[in-house]
Amino acid sequence: MKIIYWSATLWLALGMCSTAIVQLLKVEDEVKAFTTLGYPIYLMTIIGIWKILGTIAILIPKTPLLKEWAYAGFFFAMSGAAISHIIMCDAFSKIFPSLLLLVLTILSWYTRPADRKFISLNFSS
Repeated sequence: MKIIYWSATLWLALGMCSTAIVQLLKVEDEVKAFTTLGYPIYLMTIIGIWKILGTIAILIPKTPLLKEWAYAGFFFAMSGAAISHIIMCDAFSKIFPSLLLLVLTILSWYTRPADRKFISLNFSS
């Protein structure tokens, strides 16, 4: 399980960081994709920063609650990206990257070790 977790997590981190850099640098193809989907360009900066912060959160030890939020953010961002491309009837080649990162997010979250999970406290008797 640890091998699956670390493989998925490292690929997820690489994917999130690389797409964040592309978004923060406002690479021409990424700007075109964003505007074609109808999103404002300033959203690229916001999402890029959150991707980098989320990547840091899932890689650092401890902070299980922060990790849950990072995984949730990745899930919403990648499912939203995939749905946006699907609604626009984009080719599968444009949908695939967000679907891949979505699958890696789910796989990393599901296989994470116990010490990286948020354990909610049950106060009821």
